[in-house]
Amino acid sequence: MVSKKKIMTSVATSVALASIGFTTVGQVAPQLGSNVQTTKAATSAINDYINNNNIQPVSITNEEGTFSYWNGYENGVGKPEGVVIHETATPGATARNEVTYFNREWSNIYTYVHAFVDNNEIINIKNTDYTVWGAGPTANAKFVQVELCEVSSTDAFARSVANQAYYTASKLVQYNLPFTPGVTVMSHNDVSKKWGETTHTDPVGYFAKWGYSMDQFYDLVGKYYNQLKGTTNGGSDSGNSTDNGNVINVANSNGSFVPLVAFQDDGSVKNVSNRGLANNTPWYTDQVKSYNGVEYHRVATNEWVDASYIK
Repeated sequence: MVSKKKIMTSVATSVALASIGFTTVGQVAPQLGSNVQTTKAATSAINDYINNNNIQPVSITNEEGTFSYWNGYENGVGKPEGVVIHETATPGATARNEVTYFNREWSNIYTYVHAFVDNNEIINIKNTDYTVWGAGPTANAKFVQVELCEVSSTDAFARSVANQAYYTASKLVQYNLPFTPGVTVMSHNDVSKKWGETTHTDPVGYFAKWGYSMDQFYDLVGKYYNQLKGTTNGGSDSGNSTDNGNVINVANSNGSFVPLVAFQDDGSVKNVSNRGLANNTPWYTDQVKSYNGVEYHRVATNEWVDASYIK
């Protein structure tokens, strides 16, 4: 049986997947997605494991739980601003165990989240058009919230984070939200630091146990986000660039991968030396910039592709 949860909050406030991914450059292991800080994500053994073993997320099971509050977000019903990532801190408890526990005990522990994820299941127990009690009053009024169950093997961990990343991406797409790490996808640790209403640091410590990080998780979310967007237009994060909202197909006729660049603080571009896009793959792009007469399309947080590679 699971223990009392670490995410106590105030009662008062309450698919078919496309084949897509990064390719390897030099000695860096292949990466799986976009929207991530490159230097950290490039060392992810877990993401490599998911990629190399062709691990696919499971489908989302929706079953309404017992949480009886039906409050809209601060912007209204069906208008969340992103997703908060939790972990349960209960080793060995499955998503089904957690669902049973929370449905029985939420009125005593004053805590509830939208979904639980393990290596076998994604169980959504609260309509995500409405708020839950998981991360403090401010975050509760803004975010969908999902808990990752603690597992005991590398394979189970890889499958569980793939499921959690897929759930996260699916909610961003469902609500037409951009994928902006640290803004539309936040850890509970991020929430604690930003608003100071809780002191929890999950899932950082649990991720570290597996040599994993939020940056590497963002990479995985980016992969599924791009896959799920398909030809669906979506929003973009703010900036000085043009919102282009579409899907591009890229290929390099003179090489085995499509190179990327990153924009520097002075507006210039620098080659991304350890990552590239696989030839003949589709990518969602939301912004366009120009430098020295060259047009670049954004495919990740600060990773851009020269328009000459667009088919």
